[in-house]
Amino acid sequence: MWIIYAIISAVTAAGVAIFAKLGLKQIDTVLATTVRSLIMAGFLIVVSLLLKKFDGFSPASWTGREWGLIVLAGVSGAVSWLFYFLALRSADASRVAALDRTSLVFVALLAAVFLGEQLKMKAMFGIVLMVIGAILMV
Repeated sequence: MWIIYAIISAVTAAGVAIFAKLGLKQIDTVLATTVRSLIMAGFLIVVSLLLKKFDGFSPASWTGREWGLIVLAGVSGAVSWLFYFLALRSADASRVAALDRTSLVFVALLAAVFLGEQLKMKAMFGIVLMVIGAILMV
């Protein structure tokens, strides 16, 4: 099932690039990123309510470490999207997206260092191909 989720994620991420590029012609990128984040938050709150994810939830049920990591993930996401929108404002969506997707390379390397995930030869070859692909797209 994770493959289907990942494909849906990739397709909808493509929509972000196209819709944002079209929408950023006359508006401030910081404000656009903020409004987009508020829309995302509202959407996810509705989904969480519909799926009853808040039933029995207490902020105290999460450890300080869990809260800290979620905050860091949120800040990383905010910084990522802010600079993504800034890049979209001044470059082709396909070029920005190609460079943005090199995050896969960083995820693989950081996962090996911090999560102990193994980088097999096939994965290293894939990383090299991703970098070459990004260079060719840019």
